[in-house]
Amino acid sequence: MSDDPRSSDSMLVAVGQFAPGADPEANLAEIERLAERAAARGAAIAVFPEYSSFFEPDLGPRYVELAQPLDGPFVTGLGRIAARLGIHVVAGLVQSTGTDRFSNTLVAVAPTGSVVATYRKLHLYDAFGSTESDWVVPGDIEAPETFEVGGFIVGLQTCYDIRFPEVTRTLVDAGVEVVLLPAEWVRGPLKEHHWRTLVTARAIENTVYIAAADHVPPVGVGNSMVVDPFGVEIAAIGDEAGIALGEVTRARIDGVRRVNPALALRRFRVAEGAPVVTG
Repeated sequence: MSDDPRSSDSMLVAVGQFAPGADPEANLAEIERLAERAAARGAAIAVFPEYSSFFEPDLGPRYVELAQPLDGPFVTGLGRIAARLGIHVVAGLVQSTGTDRFSNTLVAVAPTGSVVATYRKLHLYDAFGSTESDWVVPGDIEAPETFEVGGFIVGLQTCYDIRFPEVTRTLVDAGVEVVLLPAEWVRGPLKEHHWRTLVTARAIENTVYIAAADHVPPVGVGNSMVVDPFGVEIAAIGDEAGIALGEVTRARIDGVRRVNPALALRRFRVAEGAPVVTG
């Protein structure tokens, strides 16, 4: 195995957590500061939270007013950061739709500065007293947009999607080995327990790496982490802004899948469409 973290045998993935606010330029500056630290330590990817471009605790018309297109200043800024540092950068965008709602979009930008993948949140947070669908357009169900970094296939999903195991399984069926999970995981009773359990479970059952980046308190739970295919938390942050780096290795993926060939043994597939629930 090569010692180069950007080789096809291994690479370093950084999760960056902070508290995005209502100033997109300030949010971009904080992403750049944390991405610089990640790149200096050899990261090939730096992933940041959901709603990185704009965030206020209560969804409302300001989100629509401050939403940006994919070619707007926030994504352009991500491209500039990625190109200057020579890494992939992933972050959450409040994307304009030309309607009275916005898209909750993830954007992945390559070291060339170009967008290589987008993902619009499929499962909206209409739970725990929140109604995200009042303001957000759900993403269309379509083939996942994946991209390659250092020989590893990378895919995206967002926050509440982690409660739906078929989302991660669909990514894995598309060949994804590293799942990036930007989130705004709201604090509440047992919520931190749910966060850690669900991220770990998705990694174990799919034998993949998951890199999950959250907001810091007081709104988010923090606890951004990188979990390996055996469910081992190989990197984590507590409740302060910062970064953590985890090493993704080909040997670990292959070794876990030899011991636990769950993907090869499964007898069900994911099919599009809401199930019929009776009883």
